[in-house]
Amino acid sequence: MISSFSMERKISKKKDYLQFVLGIFAAMKITRNARLIGHNTMGIDAMADCIVEWASADELIPLLDELERPMLAIGQGSNLVFMDDFHGTVLVSAVRDIELLGQDDSSVLVKVGSGFVWDDFVTYAVLNGWWGVENLTAIPGQVGAAAVQNIGAYGQESSDCIETVMAISLEDGSRREFSRDECRYAYRQSIFKNELKGKYAISHVIFRLGLKPAPKLSYGNLSQKVEALGGATLANISRAVREIRAEKLPDPAILGNAGSFFMNPVIPAEQYKSLLAQYPDMPSYTAQSGMVKVPAGWLIEHAGWKGRSLGPAAVYEKQALVLVNTGGATGQDIMALANAITASVKEKYGITLNPEANLI
Repeated sequence: MISSFSMERKISKKKDYLQFVLGIFAAMKITRNARLIGHNTMGIDAMADCIVEWASADELIPLLDELERPMLAIGQGSNLVFMDDFHGTVLVSAVRDIELLGQDDSSVLVKVGSGFVWDDFVTYAVLNGWWGVENLTAIPGQVGAAAVQNIGAYGQESSDCIETVMAISLEDGSRREFSRDECRYAYRQSIFKNELKGKYAISHVIFRLGLKPAPKLSYGNLSQKVEALGGATLANISRAVREIRAEKLPDPAILGNAGSFFMNPVIPAEQYKSLLAQYPDMPSYTAQSGMVKVPAGWLIEHAGWKGRSLGPAAVYEKQALVLVNTGGATGQDIMALANAITASVKEKYGITLNPEANLI
């Protein structure tokens, strides 16, 4: 079965949600000497020489030769820290179409615009009975950024469901499709964060989502929360995740933040065994062979940083993994706090923390 959805067509109840989140399709918008405060959830008031909001590859490609370089492709800026003004062009995706490419007995293939709000995509998948992204409910950002960052939560990662990433070369305007393997996904990593950083703008991501129940409930208290809501349905899992996140994570509209600021460090099992002898309550998760993943939030909290601040930058009082802008913080303020935390954790545990946030 192949079908597509458009704003012009009358749609069913489930598709009404799509119509609500899409709104009116955007057209290209170019702003010179523009403030970036509305384009990063940390709320840093940096400037860009130019911001281009583009709604299709056909709009963007002819313009590339005329734009100032370097170029930075972003979504909602939910994982960025601007260290200074950006002297170049910031590309903001407003590609918000969605298309059902195909379906078989066990899965659907869905093509989603990079500017589609990630949480709206998750909600749409849940409404349609599609499994694979429900644990990623309420993560801020857009679909394109999810493919770059390989976002994850509660045992799921976006890369688990990604089939293809469709991208535009910022050098010559050529189009390229990256298979999942070519994206080189790892924990919070992809080729777009490393070898190809700053070289492509993502236009669409193609996901393969399941039609058969496949709940993942082993992380934290998710299983208990879902059971209390009535069992492991898509709606209950998504609702449980949303409630858990709301209890411990700040709303960027109220308190500027970039979500989880640090990655959970992965250390050798022998090192963890040694640390466990000193800190018997240190939690862990399984990682690749011979390695152990330790929650960065636990390390930061037990190093005494939870709720503390340095100037206008602070560690969130309910979740030590989140750094917040309490008002007027610059990127340098945020990094001064991050560096102090990193040094403290290194001194106490011998573990080096690395940022999950992208430092621009």
